[in-house]
Amino acid sequence: MERDVRIDWAAAGWEELAPRVGRVRLPGWDCTTGLVVGDGAALLIDTGSSLREGSQLRADAQRLLTEHGRVTHIALTHPHFDHVFGTAAFAGVEVYGAVGIDTVFAHGADAVRASAVRNGLGPDAAADAADLLVTPHHRVCGEWTLDLGGGLQVLLANVGPAHSGHDLVVLVPGAAGTPEIVFCGDLVEESGEPQAGSDAAPRHWPAALDRLLELGGEDARYVPGHGSVVNAGFVREQRAALATRFGVS
Repeated sequence: MERDVRIDWAAAGWEELAPRVGRVRLPGWDCTTGLVVGDGAALLIDTGSSLREGSQLRADAQRLLTEHGRVTHIALTHPHFDHVFGTAAFAGVEVYGAVGIDTVFAHGADAVRASAVRNGLGPDAAADAADLLVTPHHRVCGEWTLDLGGGLQVLLANVGPAHSGHDLVVLVPGAAGTPEIVFCGDLVEESGEPQAGSDAAPRHWPAALDRLLELGGEDARYVPGHGSVVNAGFVREQRAALATRFGVS
C-alpha cells in the first residue's frame, strides 16, 4: 500500500509539483533540479552548475527527506555543465544518464569545463567540478524503470539526440487525481529560446518533442530545464518553432 508522504517543500524554497515531487529553480542560469520521493529512496534530477551548488542541493535534500531516507538515485538529463557539475557532492548514489554520456565525460571533460567558463562560471570552480565529473553507472538506451518504493515507479527515457547528443527525460506517474509530471531537461525551455550548441542535433529535435508528448500525454505537467512549468500546448508550440527554425517537418 502506498504510504502517505508529507513534505514541506516551501520551507526549503522548493516548488511542490505533487506530494512526492518538487523542484527548485537555481540562481544564475535558472536551471531546474527535481526531486522525486519514494519509500526509503529518492531520485534527484540534475545536480546544478558547480560543486558548491551540488552541496547546497544535498543540504536541501537532507532537509526535505528527514523522514523519508536520502537521495539514492540521480538522473542527468544531458551532459551540460549547468546540469551535471554538482554530482560529486552526492556520495554512494546510483547515477543514470543517456547512453554515450560516459564518453562525453571520459573524453570531453575539458570541453565541458571550457563551456562553463565561457558561460560565466569561475575558472577554478569549473576546473574542480570537471576533475570530479561523475560518470553515470547506468546508461539508458531506450527506457528504464526505477522503483523508488512506496508504489512509485519512475520512467527514464532516452529521447535524443536533440538539444544535446544524450538527452534523458524523467516521467513521474500521476496519482490520486494528479497529472503525470515530465522532467524535460533542456529539450524544453520556457525562460528563453531553446539553445542549440555544437553538440545539438537540430534536425532530430522536433521528433524528440513528439516522443516527449507521446510519453507524457495531453494532461501532463512538463518541467523545462529552464523556466516555469508548462503544458502540452506550450511543448507543441515550441516544437513547431524549432521545426521552422531548423527547416524540418
